[in-house]
Amino acid sequence: MCAGAAAGTWAKSDKTAAILLAEGRGLPAQRIGTSLVSENRDDHSSLIVACGRGDRAALQEIYRREAGAMIGVATRIVKRRELAEEVVQEAFVAIWRNASRFDPSIGSGRAWLFQIARNRALNMLRDTSRELPTEEEALNASVDAGADYENAYERLANNSALKRCLEELEPRRRQGVLLAFVEGFSHGEIAAKLKVPLGTTKSWLRRSLIALRECMA
Repeated sequence: MCAGAAAGTWAKSDKTAAILLAEGRGLPAQRIGTSLVSENRDDHSSLIVACGRGDRAALQEIYRREAGAMIGVATRIVKRRELAEEVVQEAFVAIWRNASRFDPSIGSGRAWLFQIARNRALNMLRDTSRELPTEEEALNASVDAGADYENAYERLANNSALKRCLEELEPRRRQGVLLAFVEGFSHGEIAAKLKVPLGTTKSWLRRSLIALRECMA
């Protein structure tokens, strides 16, 4: 199975992924061999090194021990369980592919595992924060790049579902959404314009998009 097919296999529910691991499926059919992991599985670094040598049992053991905790970490970042499960699935594909590059002398194996999970979660958060409702995508294409957010807001039809839903947002959050998805400003630029911390800006945008999706559903 090629790496792309393996990634597709992993793009399933957490429960399904666990079953695939338990049965020794869902991983690239490369470097297959007898288990290189000893009965003493307390050392994360040795498990990662074994994964790097093609030991499926080592990856199964890492999954058994750490998948639940990784989902917890990812959920705190992306805020949604289904996204957190997807993050962990992607993280284990990355662990399998990159285990041969792990250097035990540089740091803790467990820290390396969770850094991969955190990075995947942050990537997921950035990706989802850029998603636009369908109507807003159309608006973005039709509004001049130089128009300010108030002009963009006024250009929405009065009976537009998006405009009605935007009106339900607190004014500064509405401004943030329009600056991000109509004007194309970065999170840092929006934070400076609205004079709020960067973390607050990201939180506003994420929650505002969720509120818009629910309102327009």
